Amino acid sequence: MKTTRQIYCQYLISSQTNYTCTNLSEHTDGLDENSIYRYLSGEKLKPSLVWEKAKEVIVLSENGYIIFDDTVIDKDYSSKIEGARKQYSGNAHGLIKGIGVVTCLYYNPELKQYWLIDFRIFDPDRDGKTKLNHVEDMLELIKFREIPYSTVLMDTWYATTEMMLLIDRIYHKIYCCPIKSNRLVDDSGGREAYKAVNELEWTKQDEEHGKLIKINKFPNTYKHKLFKVVISNNDIEYIVTNDLTQNSTDDAKKESAIRWKIEQLHRETKGNTGFEKCQCRHNRSQRNHICCAFLVWHCLTEKARQLKTTIYQVKKHLLDDYLIEELRNPRVVFG
Repeated sequence: MKTTRQIYCQYLISSQTNYTCTNLSEHTDGLDENSIYRYLSGEKLKPSLVWEKAKEVIVLSENGYIIFDDTVIDKDYSSKIEGARKQYSGNAHGLIKGIGVVTCLYYNPELKQYWLIDFRIFDPDRDGKTKLNHVEDMLELIKFREIPYSTVLMDTWYATTEMMLLIDRIYHKIYCCPIKSNRLVDDSGGREAYKAVNELEWTKQDEEHGKLIKINKFPNTYKHKLFKVVISNNDIEYIVTNDLTQNSTDDAKKESAIRWKIEQLHRETKGNTGFEKCQCRHNRSQRNHICCAFLVWHCLTEKARQLKTTIYQVKKHLLDDYLIEELRNPRVVFG
């Protein structure tokens, strides 16, 4: 038997904890372990497959959001996996060895549903591209595919002058993103020197409605609205947007919070698809596994929507029939 994408993805759906090639071959009649290795190392699955899958079910909106972020697939246990490199992981709160993946999520605010529409592997040694380069590529592809949206949400790391100007001046979209507390800004209209965001003084009106600022290194006439948002543990997040009509800190906070949908995607993928579990050493094998894991996320998520439940419950309930049958006719009897 020859390994196919159908067989491999079905395995990622069905398996609960073990996602190795050996385990798949041991549980599939006529499937040789070497066939699985050849499939993973020989195929060239592209991120466009994720869009083709999403296109079947996505509900687009003129008010849609495009959300960018990255995650790290932990490979700290291995020194021989190609493409793994030391990089910062938000989950680990430090540097780990892993494979970086930049993801692009589409969020429909009317339905409150989201779909993964693109991704890129962060591997500068292979292609020379930064994470920002990958975001630029995906934005261009979104335009080519004529995907409607109004707003881009992204994390602090992506909130560079170049990226924000690209979104505004080339794509003519709104962006909303947190900025670092030491980012230099001016709220005096040019009367005073630039100062760090966390050194600004806030009136009660500013705290409720935001303030108009100029960020250092932006064109002289380019303004932003800045909002001071108190989050959990009384931490403060500073959010900026090029939407100068935004006049409510609460609304800016709610809009920025939509960004966490992409973190939810990352958790769902890691917890239900074997996303981090591939032990193959070759770069191409890892890339193909990642693509298959994202395709499987789409499949599980769509099933969860049909059943009006969560992706975690869909995965967990795959074992229900097994448990019922074992309790009815146990193969190992206690006694």
